[in-house]
Amino acid sequence: MTIRRVMPDIQSDAIPASREFYERLGFEQVMDAGWIVTLASPSNPTAQVSLMSGDRTAPVVPDLSVEVDDVDAVHEAVRESGAEIVHPLQDEEWGVRRFFVRDPNGRVVNVLTHR
Repeated sequence: MTIRRVMPDIQSDAIPASREFYERLGFEQVMDAGWIVTLASPSNPTAQVSLMSGDRTAPVVPDLSVEVDDVDAVHEAVRESGAEIVHPLQDEEWGVRRFFVRDPNGRVVNVLTHR
């Protein structure tokens, strides 16, 4: 399995102010879906941070996202380990296949592959 990128997901009730803050740190907005805004480093596009008011289809906002090359294989490995699946493996209308899992610290990890 290959990890393509890892990014923090920050729950925010102040997305415009948060976006401006991270832009002052050098990030540029690369996506805005209304409920999620993603900013990336112009010199290293996989260095990203996402700001979320809520998650469109999941019951919680994840703490971080991990993009992998084969989300189905990761899901199977995680399921076999007995870890808590917080949001089931599914295809989302915005072009990702993903699931959420809780880590041993209680953090929710969004594991995804772009389609």
